[in-house]
Amino acid sequence: MYNRQNKGKIALISVHGDPSIDIGKEEAGGQNVYVREIGEALGGKGWQVDMFTRKVYAEQANIVEHSPNVRTIRLAAGPEKFIGRDHLFEYLPEFVKSFFNFQAQTHTLYPIIHTNYWLSGWVGLELRKHHLFRHIHTYHSLGAVKYRSVTTVPLVANTRLSVEKQCLETADCIVATSPQEEQDMRSLVSRGGNIEIIPCGTDIKRFASVDRDSAREKLLIDPDAKVILYVGRFDRRKGIETLVRAVGRPEVRKHEKLQLIIVGGSQPGQIDGLERERIETIVEELGLEKITFFAGQISHSELPNYYAAADVCVIPSYYEPFGLVTIEAMASGIPVVASDVGGLRFTVVSSKTGLLVESKNSPAFAEAINRILSDPAWGKELGRAGQRRVNSFFSWDGVASQMEDLYQCQLAHLHREFFATKVVS
Repeated sequence: MYNRQNKGKIALISVHGDPSIDIGKEEAGGQNVYVREIGEALGGKGWQVDMFTRKVYAEQANIVEHSPNVRTIRLAAGPEKFIGRDHLFEYLPEFVKSFFNFQAQTHTLYPIIHTNYWLSGWVGLELRKHHLFRHIHTYHSLGAVKYRSVTTVPLVANTRLSVEKQCLETADCIVATSPQEEQDMRSLVSRGGNIEIIPCGTDIKRFASVDRDSAREKLLIDPDAKVILYVGRFDRRKGIETLVRAVGRPEVRKHEKLQLIIVGGSQPGQIDGLERERIETIVEELGLEKITFFAGQISHSELPNYYAAADVCVIPSYYEPFGLVTIEAMASGIPVVASDVGGLRFTVVSSKTGLLVESKNSPAFAEAINRILSDPAWGKELGRAGQRRVNSFFSWDGVASQMEDLYQCQLAHLHREFFATKVVS
């Protein structure tokens, strides 16, 4: 049920993260979910929310109506084809122009513009040169942290680092999704700027709605199987190789009826296909072909079944500012094994809702996975504790309420700023 009361207009800008596409597609992950869920939750509270993204394919609709209050608007920015985010910067001026054209054609001004990721942050900084509004920004990942965990730094790295610093120092408010992310900003980006901590959320009802037996029956999984689950993109920094090598170790391989399910990835021939091919090669080298299932890209409606069917969900990322998959699994009552990095230290309480282990350390992941598979009762206890934690801190409705309070505060500042300008003029 959507609230028809109009509390005001909000623009959520996510240049490369289209909120209307399924997770697991090219470079589609937590950011896409974050923007869509925040938008829909705010729409339900009576805000008019427009979510702006880049149009990638000619056959895509220019406008997708999610509800009476919420829509995705796809803007022209470069050729209508997939372009990796590390190569999008040159097309951002066209995105800004398209945004202004949309405003002019619809006679719309947005008092709140919330940008997501550094590319959108640059857009927000440019828009600020021409309009009076309150600029909110969420990083989703920090270049200063990410570039420490990769072997090849993209050519756009210096531009990204500069934009991220400028955003922190000049945006009206930065939303950090965890205390760890705030610490990274202060130690690696700038001591200036205004930061508020508002976590990501999840649909606690949807992920708790499926029981293990029915999920396994639907997915044709043996009731007695030991199921290890990964959900996410095929991206080297997601650490899938670490997981696969952990499953290949004796302490995990010893379990009977073992299954590794890898959910995510776009269609063959897409850019993330190279990473999938690399992972498939490692699976073959380790002799894991018979127990490994690549589920590919799945719909949002199918995802709860995969979580419910799992004995343990593994998040082996080299870096995560938050980690939506973690709280989705916890909301489903499934124990997690995650890298001891970034926001995962905030979402997972080690030894209470799951286990945190050193990133890139396959033996450590193998030991943690084995501990949970070897003690199903303890695994269920971890899962129940994780579910309670998510219900208390990470529901989308609760997150949206915190975001709404922030927006209301920023609108009050905007009104004072507007009237002060009028008085001076």
